[in-house]
Amino acid sequence: MALQAATAAKSLIKKLLFQPPSVFAQPKFSLLHCSVSTAPRRTYSTLRNKNKSEKSQKQKAELYIKRRTRSERELNEEFFRQYGNESAAHVPVMLGEVLDVFASVPLKSFVDCTLGAGGHSAAIIQAHPEMEFYVGLDVDPVAHQIAQAQLNTVLHNNFGQSSAGFTANGVQGILMDLGMSSMQVNNAERGFSVLSDGPLDMRMNPQASLKAEDILNFWPDAEVGRILRDYGEESNWFALQKKIVKARSSGGLHSTSELVDLIRSSTSWIRGGRQGWIKTATRVFQALRIAVNDELNTLKDSIHCCFESLDSGGRLAVISFHSLEDRIVKQAFLDIINSSQDGDKEERNFTNSIKLDSCKEKEAWMKQIVQGPNASILTKRPITPSESEEIESSKSERQT
Repeated sequence: MALQAATAAKSLIKKLLFQPPSVFAQPKFSLLHCSVSTAPRRTYSTLRNKNKSEKSQKQKAELYIKRRTRSERELNEEFFRQYGNESAAHVPVMLGEVLDVFASVPLKSFVDCTLGAGGHSAAIIQAHPEMEFYVGLDVDPVAHQIAQAQLNTVLHNNFGQSSAGFTANGVQGILMDLGMSSMQVNNAERGFSVLSDGPLDMRMNPQASLKAEDILNFWPDAEVGRILRDYGEESNWFALQKKIVKARSSGGLHSTSELVDLIRSSTSWIRGGRQGWIKTATRVFQALRIAVNDELNTLKDSIHCCFESLDSGGRLAVISFHSLEDRIVKQAFLDIINSSQDGDKEERNFTNSIKLDSCKEKEAWMKQIVQGPNASILTKRPITPSESEEIESSKSERQT
């Protein structure tokens, strides 16, 4: 009986297989779009690992907060309207805090080492009518042109036709703002923007010879990897290094969009989220920019040179933007206040100590002062922008 059933089934299958399609009526159906989830099941171990990761991130955030001092100064929108540069879409950061740093110092001379659009300089010059000498420095000639309109009136009002140089005693105030200007990022031809297509340039000084394109297409493999790892702090540096070197065989990389496409193809959305490639691209662009302009070595040398130029009781303020700069500034400050100096510097330190003690109670922003034999660090922990300024800054970034 079973044998007969099997034989009948076999013959039926053959009959069906060899019949033309027109013999059978077409079934009625509707389209159903299906998606198959490849996500792992939420087992106890995966939930435990997720909670562990969230706890670790929370601890890191708390540690970061402990290492900084949040500014208590509310955002002054009038400052931004007065000293921001609308044509260059640039606003000076932490302007109120910078004014506080120099408020109690009689600034007869002041140097802005990173002029930018001139917002910080214009505000400081107006706040110190006693100022006699001012110098604004910037390797980018475009910054000079943009800042000129901002500073022309202020300089004329405060200095008149004075042509004298700096006094032999030194400078009372020096400011270094290490951040990039919006006018540089927004100009696609400069090659700084992740979101705009342009040449792989990234030179702060257009007269310099080295470009980002040269590093990507001609530098040794190991050097490219070192730059991504050390200057960009990119965890996926080795995979990116291999792809960059491989791209040389097909003509190399010559535009920011080509580099961004390479980064996107190397970045897993599962690992970095939907916007993971933007974060990776930002780190890669940072690494290349630092290498092209030799920013970190320049920063080290500049801080020491600035301190040597300060007068007794003078102040040096530095605005940094990422952890690499933070570490260099902190270490340089510690080296400066503890390094051995000659007799003149000992006298300068004595004068500085007297002035520090006299104004300590008046300046609320000074917290955890670190005193050394040669100078004093007025903020052991770096001051970060107020919450209101961070919110305003985030809005501006979304609009650009």
